[in-house]
Amino acid sequence: MKKISLLLLTAITLYSCGGGGGTDVETVLAGNDLAAIRTKRNEITAQQKALEMDIHKLDSVIAILDDSAKLPLVTTFEAKTENFDHYLELQGDVTTKQNVLIYPEIAGTLYRVYVKEGQKVSKGQLLASIDDGGLSSQLAQMKTQAALAKTTFDRQKRLWEQNIGSEIQYLEAKTAYESQESAVKQMQSQVAKSSIRAPFSGVIDDVIKDQGTVVSPGPGSEVFRIVNLSNMYIKVDVPESHLPNVTQGKNVQVYFPVTGDSVVTKVRQTGNFINPGNRSFTAEIPVPSHDGKIKPNLTAKVMINDYSNESAILIPQSIVSENAEGEQYVYLVAADSATSDAVAMKAVITTGKTQGDLVEVLSGIASGDGVIDEGARSVKDGQKVKILSVE
Repeated sequence: MKKISLLLLTAITLYSCGGGGGTDVETVLAGNDLAAIRTKRNEITAQQKALEMDIHKLDSVIAILDDSAKLPLVTTFEAKTENFDHYLELQGDVTTKQNVLIYPEIAGTLYRVYVKEGQKVSKGQLLASIDDGGLSSQLAQMKTQAALAKTTFDRQKRLWEQNIGSEIQYLEAKTAYESQESAVKQMQSQVAKSSIRAPFSGVIDDVIKDQGTVVSPGPGSEVFRIVNLSNMYIKVDVPESHLPNVTQGKNVQVYFPVTGDSVVTKVRQTGNFINPGNRSFTAEIPVPSHDGKIKPNLTAKVMINDYSNESAILIPQSIVSENAEGEQYVYLVAADSATSDAVAMKAVITTGKTQGDLVEVLSGIASGDGVIDEGARSVKDGQKVKILSVE
């Protein structure tokens, strides 16, 4: 090493003096002699090449003698415990139990339509009327007959209470009155069918039949579609393997790719039946209308929180390796007992759930351990390493 240092010092001295006993550069330039200037330049070029060769020799010897130059470069991070929430990702469509087509209950001409598309209606509100074909007139006549039957019954009742008349007359009057009252109620029910009313509060999504159209009960005679957006939900099929973890009350993150909206909700209900076709059960997840942008049949990405660990150790999946026995391992850093140098140490680990680029470590790493990140694929067990940075 002393010889190398002396050689380097001599080379630097020669270069700074312009090359031994030669004329210095300033003197040559002051003479304005082109031949002398070129000669001086050639001398300096030769000296430069000689110095470069000497430096290369010095670097070669330094590389042999300096052990630290061979150490692999790594970065490390400190393992810490943190909260870990794992989510089961599924896909479903928005639906609502209050999305129905309204059919007429009697045949007739659609006499009048009282609502239009997009109109909000209340439960029981009159939406349309159908020509009842004279049922209203029959009802009025039956009410008159019922009133007469009541009057007859009331008089017969008073006479019977005074022990006047026979019991059969009283019973006949009572039967006639009750029969007429029953007939009136039945006719009222028939007449009421000529009025189409909202079965629940919601929005008229579509007016299917126009005023004046002849309608009748049955398929093909839909008059309105009414939708209630206040009670929407997503129904997803959950694999049976997640049965113990996906339960009522679990937190859920819902993302709607089309609108870009996200909502946080909970599992409202889980099914009690395993579908033998796909080995899954259903989970019902309520979602708010979100200013009316969330609509039935909208595609949604559902992430159900099926596992949580408040003191989990998470590491990047990219640094985990696997040996021939199927064991997973990473490299930790430890101090050499003799030299205090950093040494890579293989640690066999047991992993748990994964989320994104991170994996949960169940055993093999403790909080506070230094884990090799960059350079983990290029080190060996027991090898000295040089740490560039610690996160």
